[in-house]
Amino acid sequence: MIPFASQRGVGQDLATHLLNVHDNEELEFVGVRGAIARDLHGAFAEWEAQAHALTKCRNYLYSMSVNPDPNQDPLNRAQYMDYITRAEEKLGLSDQPRAVVFHRKHGREHCHVVWSRIDAEKGKAIHIAFDHQKLMMVTKEFAREHNLILPEGYEKKPQESRQLSLYEKVQQDETGITQAQRISDITSAWQGSDSVNAFLRALDDRGYILARGKRPYVVVDIYGHVNALSKLIDDRQVRTKHIREFLNKEITDGMLPTVEEAKEMAARQLKEFGDHQRAEDAYLRRKELERKQSRRRERLDGLKQSLEHRQRRERAVLSERHLAERRTIRQAYRAEIKRVRQERYQRRPRGLADFLGKVTGINVVRQKLHDHQDRKRRRQFAQVMQIKREAHRDEQVRLTQRHGLQTLDLDRQFRALAQVQARERKTMEIAIRKDGRIDRRAGKARVPEVYYEGPVPVVGGEHGTLEKSFDRALARLGPKTPEFDLKEEFGRAAGSEREQTERESEEGPSKESPGRTRLRRQRAPRRRGKSKDLDKER
Repeated sequence: MIPFASQRGVGQDLATHLLNVHDNEELEFVGVRGAIARDLHGAFAEWEAQAHALTKCRNYLYSMSVNPDPNQDPLNRAQYMDYITRAEEKLGLSDQPRAVVFHRKHGREHCHVVWSRIDAEKGKAIHIAFDHQKLMMVTKEFAREHNLILPEGYEKKPQESRQLSLYEKVQQDETGITQAQRISDITSAWQGSDSVNAFLRALDDRGYILARGKRPYVVVDIYGHVNALSKLIDDRQVRTKHIREFLNKEITDGMLPTVEEAKEMAARQLKEFGDHQRAEDAYLRRKELERKQSRRRERLDGLKQSLEHRQRRERAVLSERHLAERRTIRQAYRAEIKRVRQERYQRRPRGLADFLGKVTGINVVRQKLHDHQDRKRRRQFAQVMQIKREAHRDEQVRLTQRHGLQTLDLDRQFRALAQVQARERKTMEIAIRKDGRIDRRAGKARVPEVYYEGPVPVVGGEHGTLEKSFDRALARLGPKTPEFDLKEEFGRAAGSEREQTERESEEGPSKESPGRTRLRRQRAPRRRGKSKDLDKER
């Protein structure tokens, strides 16, 4: 088991990456702890808001991936959670908000855990120091208790087992050329060349252009990716100064294209060369991805329909309850009026009492008293109804706000799904293009030679222009491969070597690095042996 962990921000991009079903055959979202939202995008947005409101922390997340050895027994969920608990205790992230996602890719299951580094109670970010060493200790203890075998080289220092950078990973994903293959190509071109011109042609044969960038010498591949030349030569005896001394002897300013010019050349040649795609396979992969996305979309559409139905029902139930409550108050008021009128009618004066009341004015006073009591009763009824209406209005506002928040949360999930689907389509197109490029390089359509269009250095320090032979390279890629006179080609190469030897004898030995002298001595036997083998074949 090997953990990879780092502090990072941009939670929305991380959530999109973790929910990408194209890069993963199976995806299991275990859940979120310490967030109101139940999805990754919502939870990471909450943690980002806490980070910006309480602290100035930018890398507010701590992301860790747990990768068990596929050659050993697979881990169960209890073992995964045991390892996660040990790790968060060692890192000081216990009880912190957390999200867990499981992926299965190429039959290999691994786990992603993301913690929030923001301690909301203390209002500060948790400092995590020496996390790689702590995770190494946790892994050793876990492996010892669960009888797991750690891979060879796990004891190496982190700098001795360097991971691919993001730029290198993007290059590998887009081209299908691993960094090891790239280093092998450039190293073989360097070690197999005894002159600058030979080195340039060796790069051309492998689909690279030597250019000048921020560093003195960079190489641009046929797909427009730029790398420093010194980082692609795997030879401990060759340093950057040796490369510069060797190339500066025959290359001056203006001879090599700039990075932008080299990219334009590569783009034009790639356009003519074309990107191959397996049409049927690409069609099936797109359709399969559309089916997966449609199933997830149907789930959200179902949630939206059920939410709308539930909201309509809640609004109808609330309206009916409010109407029933107001109807009850109104009926109680009317019943009270009816009761009072009946009591007044039964207590009305009759006969002499009625006559005396009219004569003395008591009936008038009694009527005014009744009117006063009725007005008071009406005011009380109006006040009760007003209070009830305001309470109902507040309930309706709260319900509307709750429904609005639910709708906004669902809309946010739709936007998050759109981001995930866009990322899946992008990664799928990159994978399709990568597979097509691998097919073209593996078959008849290998990477074409990248020939310079401007003046380039040649042996002897003169300036010349290489013939635009891209058509010839395309002809080689066609169904009929023309035959070339290899003896004539090697004869010209041998002639150039004799001229170089004669010039050195006249001018004196050139100052070369020890590594270049050794490489030149190794180059001659290989060339002689190769020419003899070719003569035998002919």
